[in-house]
Amino acid sequence: MIKVKVKRCSWGNSKNLVYQYYHDKEWGKLNLNSNYLYEMLVLESFQSGLSWETILNKRENFRAAFANFDYHKVAKFNEQDFEKIMQNKGIVRNRLKINAAINNAKVLLKMEKEGQTLEQFLIKFIPEPIINHPQKVEDVPASDELSKQVSRKMKKLGFKFVGPVTIYSFLQAVGLINDHIDSCSFKDGGR
Repeated sequence: MIKVKVKRCSWGNSKNLVYQYYHDKEWGKLNLNSNYLYEMLVLESFQSGLSWETILNKRENFRAAFANFDYHKVAKFNEQDFEKIMQNKGIVRNRLKINAAINNAKVLLKMEKEGQTLEQFLIKFIPEPIINHPQKVEDVPASDELSKQVSRKMKKLGFKFVGPVTIYSFLQAVGLINDHIDSCSFKDGGR
């Protein structure tokens, strides 16, 4: 049996299998499912100031706390639901971020009532996935003009915790930007 050497972006070489799986199977792979978009928006906003590995390790707890990332349900959360989430030791318990997750679900519903989904909104900015060609992880920016533009527009719509760095990471997470380094075995996988 021939063993094929798998090359990953340096950050994907973690011994943490959850982190490795995310790098290999999700990051940079186009997925514009509405609930997945909301999930990544929630997780990226909670990641602000923390490591992505910390958030991924708590992903299932976030999923349980936020109704399986069904934003239609989260938009109906009340004060009692908020307090229940605040008591959940399995997630990052940050009042502002929890409020933002609930607020952002409400914004998504409002957008839908006005005839637009988050997918449609994003595709106006990025009609086709952007495939960058970084040679090393250090070549990948934390944000760019596009993420600043999308961030400004999302803030105008009422979204919270959607700064340019969070939005750049979000666009990578959902595959609208593919920043796998060129030598990475997963650069083109899953498209």
